[in-house]
Amino acid sequence: MSSNATTHGLWEKTAPPAPVTSELNDLVQSDVVIVGGGFTGLSTSLHLAQLGISAVVLESFDLGFGGSGRNVGLINGGMWVMPDDIPSVLGPVYGERCLKLLSEAPSLVRSIIEAHDIQCELEKNGTLHLAVGQGGVQEIQERQRQWVSRGAPLEILDAEETARRTGSSAYSGSLFDPRAGTLQPLAYVRGLAQAAMNAGARIFHNSPVIEAQRQGDGWLVKTKKGSVVAKWVVVATDAYSTGPWKIVRAEQVHLPYFNFATAPLSDNLRKTILPNREGCWDTKEILSSFRMDQSGRLIFGSVGALRNTGHSVHEAWARRSLKKVFPQLGEVDFESAWFGHIGMTSDAVPRFHKFDENVIGFSGYNGRGIAPGTTFGRVLASYISGKMSDDELPLPTTEPKAQAFRALKEAYYELGAQVAHFTDVRL
Repeated sequence: MSSNATTHGLWEKTAPPAPVTSELNDLVQSDVVIVGGGFTGLSTSLHLAQLGISAVVLESFDLGFGGSGRNVGLINGGMWVMPDDIPSVLGPVYGERCLKLLSEAPSLVRSIIEAHDIQCELEKNGTLHLAVGQGGVQEIQERQRQWVSRGAPLEILDAEETARRTGSSAYSGSLFDPRAGTLQPLAYVRGLAQAAMNAGARIFHNSPVIEAQRQGDGWLVKTKKGSVVAKWVVVATDAYSTGPWKIVRAEQVHLPYFNFATAPLSDNLRKTILPNREGCWDTKEILSSFRMDQSGRLIFGSVGALRNTGHSVHEAWARRSLKKVFPQLGEVDFESAWFGHIGMTSDAVPRFHKFDENVIGFSGYNGRGIAPGTTFGRVLASYISGKMSDDELPLPTTEPKAQAFRALKEAYYELGAQVAHFTDVRL
C-alpha cells in the first residue's frame, strides 16, 4: 500500500487508461495555450474546441497529477463556506452571481459526462453533510436556510433518516444536497482529456512550462523541449503551480488531505453502509469524509499528510474511527492510500487573475475542485471567445498576492492534524 508523493492510490488503480498524449518537442501554434491538465485546464480546452478555437494543453507531469487526481471525488454545489459569506467577501453582485453559477455546477459536470460518455463511476444520488452534536445540527440548519433562500433544494434529515442512509448512528442529522454526487476523479480527468482531443484540442504531458514571453501581439510559452505561440494563455495550475506563475501557489496555504480505501465490502455490508452511495463529510473542525466506489470500497479520509510519522498516525486513527462510525465493519483492510494538497485562499473564496495582457486564470478552489473547476473552464472559454464580457464574469479581477507566514501555517496544519489524530487514537 503506497502513499508516496506521486501516487493517486485507488484512482490510479481503477481509472480507465489515459488517452495517448506525447511530450511537446516542437514549435506549435494555437489560439490558446493552457497550462495545467486538471479539471480547469481540460474543461477550458474542451469548451474552446467546441467553439472552434484551437487549444494546446501543457501538463508538467501526467494528466490529473495535482489535486484533480487526488481528491475524494465529491461533486459539490457551491463552496464549503456558508453561502452568505461569499457576497460578504465579493460584494452582492459578484457574490450572488458566483453562488448561482456554482449552484448549477454539478449539473454541468453531469451533462459533460453524459454527452461524452465518460466512464467515471458517476453517482447522482446527492451528498450528506453530517452533523456532529447539536452544534453540527445548528450549522447545517443555517447552511440549509441560506441555500433555500436562493432557491436550492437542500433538505434537513433527522438522525434516524441519516442513520438509515449512512449505516451509522454516529450523527445527529444531515443536510441532503440532491444537486451533488460523486465520481472517480482521475477517470473524469482522463475522460475530459479524451473529449477535448476528440473535439480538436492538442494535449501534451511531461511538458512543464519554464518561461513565457511576449511575442508580437501574443505569447511564446516555452517548455524544456518545445514552444507554443498563442494569443492567449490560460493558467490552470492552481495549488500545484510552479514556474512562471508560481505566485498562484504562494497565495494559497496547502492543507494536506489523505484517503484510505478498504477492500470491497461484502454484499451484506453494502446493503447497510451508504446503500444509495451518497458522498459524505462531517461538521467537525478537522473534518472526515467517506464515500463508496462502484466496487463497494469504502473511501475514508481526513486532514493530514501520509508521510514520515503521519502515515502510521493517520492510518491508526482511520482504523479506530471506522470502528466507531461503522462498528458492523469489524477489522478492515486498506487496499490503497494517497494524499494531496487543498489550496486555501485567505478568505476561502476563489480568485480570477489577469497576470498580463491575455494571460488569465481561475484558482483557489478551497477543496471544491470538480464542479467549480469544470465550470470556470467553461467561463474561460466563453470569455476568450468574446461571448462573455468583463462585466459578466463571476469573480472580480484581483492581483495575486502571497500569503504571509504560509510555510508556518502549512507546518502547523500538518503537525496539528497528526497531534489531533494521535490523541484521538489514544482515547
